[in-house]
Amino acid sequence: MPSSLHVNPSPLFGKRDPDSRGYFGEFGGRFIPETLVAPVEALTAAYFEARRDPEFVAELEHLLATFVGRPTPLYEARNATAGTGVRLFLKREDLAHTGAHKINNAIGQALLARRMGKTRVVAETGAGQHGVATATACALLGLECIVYMGAQDMARQALNVFRMQMLGATVTSVDAGSQTLKDAINEAMRDWVANVATTSYVLGSVLGPHPYPLMVREFQSVIGAEARAQMLDAAGRLPDLVVACVGGGSNAMGIFDAFIGDPSVQLLGVEAGGRAIADGEHAARFAGGAPGVLHGTRSLLLQDTHGNVLPTHSVSAGLDYPSVGPEHAWLASIGRTRYDWIDDDAALDGFGWIARLEGILPALESSHAIAWVQRHVQTFKAGDVVLVNVSGRGDKDVDSIRARLGLAVTGTPV
Repeated sequence: MPSSLHVNPSPLFGKRDPDSRGYFGEFGGRFIPETLVAPVEALTAAYFEARRDPEFVAELEHLLATFVGRPTPLYEARNATAGTGVRLFLKREDLAHTGAHKINNAIGQALLARRMGKTRVVAETGAGQHGVATATACALLGLECIVYMGAQDMARQALNVFRMQMLGATVTSVDAGSQTLKDAINEAMRDWVANVATTSYVLGSVLGPHPYPLMVREFQSVIGAEARAQMLDAAGRLPDLVVACVGGGSNAMGIFDAFIGDPSVQLLGVEAGGRAIADGEHAARFAGGAPGVLHGTRSLLLQDTHGNVLPTHSVSAGLDYPSVGPEHAWLASIGRTRYDWIDDDAALDGFGWIARLEGILPALESSHAIAWVQRHVQTFKAGDVVLVNVSGRGDKDVDSIRARLGLAVTGTPV
């Protein structure tokens, strides 16, 4: 077949594919039941065909511009770094439609589902942002939407549950296990197995069997492509450091993607340190994980000596997951990225820091990345340029933050 047929019409696609089995180094692949082999193969073929189709890419880019509101702004947070000589830039994914980066991927996968002739979509959600984004995309494209969400997450993200319902989605509570994101993914996959003829599974992060880690990263890579151009315009050069929170890792892979080939740019992912780095008290896979298989892919996994998945904890529902995207694990293994963790209390401090000084309420997930910068800003050199991905807005978290801090509604700042 002529190579010209494989030229992608967008710079977002086809830059760094895994091998033919879906592996990034030793991580990735497909670990799925026989009943999912055919639908995953069909999804793979449809995705690789769609990303080469100028009409598909043009429709995606049109919706990103006119519906999602891209490009999102790059904002220099001068107040937060006053007196340090450090330039801190925030990529404002919180200003995308629905309030987070999740819409970039949801629109892409929903378009693909419609292209494949599917009429029904299932999705999982933790913090609720992927659920809201998927419900939004399905409303736009006329698809039935069922979202699975852990009962614990539904309680702490009640606003997002109502938003999904208002958008026409059915939100199904998952009462099994830890009642969080891991369990929601389990139920979404079960639904997909039972309804493969009519249903597409819109996975929200760079997880799952191939092609999901690649597909989600490519749909999210618009973040990094924009940020790179915006940094060159605003600062006249690339950043010294790019920081993003990492749950499954889609917002981080989205912004890291544009800088992977620039060795001068450090890439840092910030995980959820929870209450402590002890079994069941955190979700920092790079601090306590080992290679293992979960939800169809091989990556780093929090597990006991018998291979049983450990429970996790984070103040942020979107980071409360025992594994991480396989491409993150691979990039760390080759030394291209590094990972640190921030505990619950520090994340809350980071939320308050950027809220009071910059007038921005970040999501608790994003607050982990912001808190890392807050903790380390005095160690940077004057003239250093730091870029942080504000992956989502914190409206959804205000009630849970208030409850955690034990605050009544008063006239006193948090």
